Amino acid sequence: MTISSSDNDPANGWEAVAAQLIERRDHSHVGVNVVRSWAKTLNKGASILDLGCGSGVPISQALMDDGLILTGIDASPTLVAAFRRRFPGADIACERAETSQFLGRTFDAAIAVGLVFLLAEAAQKALISKVGSALRIGGRFLFTAPSQSCTWNDLMTGRQSRSLGAAAYLAILSEAGLTLVGDYTDEGQNHYYDAVRS
Repeated sequence: MTISSSDNDPANGWEAVAAQLIERRDHSHVGVNVVRSWAKTLNKGASILDLGCGSGVPISQALMDDGLILTGIDASPTLVAAFRRRFPGADIACERAETSQFLGRTFDAAIAVGLVFLLAEAAQKALISKVGSALRIGGRFLFTAPSQSCTWNDLMTGRQSRSLGAAAYLAILSEAGLTLVGDYTDEGQNHYYDAVRS
């Protein structure tokens, strides 16, 4: 995906508001209970790819606290620097999820909280397909997007987000070799899709 000349932030607007995002997420536990419940389906020591991991709080931290080996990907240099300060032993790459090679690895699971719906439709499809290929057989993929098809402007970045809707995501997951096995809603009314590679 090529960044247009009017868009010099590869982090989809998050680099410009990184300090505010860190402050907000440092004082929020939204999504942690859902992610921890999902993580119980994984073996201790499982490798997990966290796409759009940000500064690592609270989601990456919860996963590592639960014994998972985390690799983070985020396009914001400020957020990646904060992640590295907090978790010096964890692997992280400062790159766009949609163009990342995921450090050339395969994983037992992947998670993308607050990322997929930031992308254009074609980029969402390509990312989900790439995640499917990076998962080992039986690997899980948890990501957030509203269940309805809709667009909205993010309150922090002002940029447009787009959910393709549950029916579209089900079809995209199937094309990527993934089967939807569950969905969840957290205390912030964020909708999660849980899929497994067959």
